[in-house]
Amino acid sequence: MTDDEDAFDLEEVEYRAAADAAYQALLDRMGESQPQPRLEPTRKAAELLGDPHRAYPIIHVTGTNGKTSTSRMIESILRAHGLRTGLLTSPHLVRVNERIMIDGAPISNRAFAQNWDDIQPYLAIVDAELVAAGDEPLTFFEALTVLAFASFADAPVDVVVREVGMRGEWDSTNVADGQVAVFSPIALDHVHRLGSTISQIARTKAGIIKPLAAVVSAQQLPEAVTQLEEAAELSEATLAFEPTAFALTSSAVAVGGQQVSIRGIAGQYDDLFLPLYGDHQGHNAALAVAAVETFLGNGSQALDHDVLTEGLGTVTSPGRLQLVGIEPTVLVDAAHNPHGAASLAAALRTYFDFDEYCFVVGILTDKDAEGILEQLRPLAARFHITRSPSDRSIPPHELADRAMPVAGQELVHEYDSFEEAVDEAREWAVHAPRRAVVVTGSITLVGEAIALGTAEGWK
Repeated sequence: MTDDEDAFDLEEVEYRAAADAAYQALLDRMGESQPQPRLEPTRKAAELLGDPHRAYPIIHVTGTNGKTSTSRMIESILRAHGLRTGLLTSPHLVRVNERIMIDGAPISNRAFAQNWDDIQPYLAIVDAELVAAGDEPLTFFEALTVLAFASFADAPVDVVVREVGMRGEWDSTNVADGQVAVFSPIALDHVHRLGSTISQIARTKAGIIKPLAAVVSAQQLPEAVTQLEEAAELSEATLAFEPTAFALTSSAVAVGGQQVSIRGIAGQYDDLFLPLYGDHQGHNAALAVAAVETFLGNGSQALDHDVLTEGLGTVTSPGRLQLVGIEPTVLVDAAHNPHGAASLAAALRTYFDFDEYCFVVGILTDKDAEGILEQLRPLAARFHITRSPSDRSIPPHELADRAMPVAGQELVHEYDSFEEAVDEAREWAVHAPRRAVVVTGSITLVGEAIALGTAEGWK
């Protein structure tokens, strides 16, 4: 390690307390489970800061499943192309710094803390105005969005890939115009916030389409297609759908991931290694390629094959069918709705060769628990029902009661402690060959598994 690296590590330790204090200040605000249907407060705070979000072009990504992986792929390809990138995703798995990435790395503790201090006076002005008007102060996610805008401008970056928090039209990230709007598959989720039909959810998410923007979308259900087409027409935006404008043309299992070929909007790209599991990740890669083609050359210029080889070959998507333990094998996956659970089950069948799985499951109250469990049931030898650290987690006894009609009483085992649930799952798995443990059901549970595995040295 060089002297500069030693100095950087020491500096990160010194600033960690300040970064933790900044995160606590964010947590003291209204949480992410209560997003406010408004944009003006975020816009006002950004305005007071000099509109930092106008300092760079933006690729805006929404959808129900796959938007984080797609965002990370887009960012990785752009970075391989030679651009300095910013990436905003949510939620984080272990540490909040993961949400704001600068040139492929989580924002440093120093930058996080210092940028937070810089924006405080402006957040305070907006908070005071909101309270005086009888409204809630800026929420956790609104304040975090402003922090990300400022951090990217301070870095500085050449381009930002920005994932919505939950919605689209009323998501605080939507105060900044995206030159390219990207849609991963739209399915039912957050129905209490976004609507109870695909059409309603798609209409809300279509709100990120800005005038004269370019729209790139994964294959969608017909009712979602209608909403995106209507929004694109009103905005005079161009629209490219999978599989007509671009497609995943082949995918084959490979060691550590898959080998894919992609027909892009502007070129054909064969034999690309993608170190992620699941056919859905191959489709996410095709969507990412089409988005980058659209951003860099308006869909008229093929990407350099070496750039794609590097960009896709080095991409990571933590918490998405990630191996966190060996002897026995422990996988984590952030599937938190039936569509995501179906993709997880399909990937386990195709990319892994285990005979029995124990699913360690914790699910949040606003999710379709029965739908998730039904997708996993055909592969399950056991369900270890527990809870994540989130205060929105379904209590284990309630989730176990809901799991029994789906899986049968003999498969369902209830644990108040996640650590006990996963320890007993690992103990079960180690006593027979070809068994594996899968932790899933909520992103917070996956984050806890990653942290525990790291602390206990599972691999």
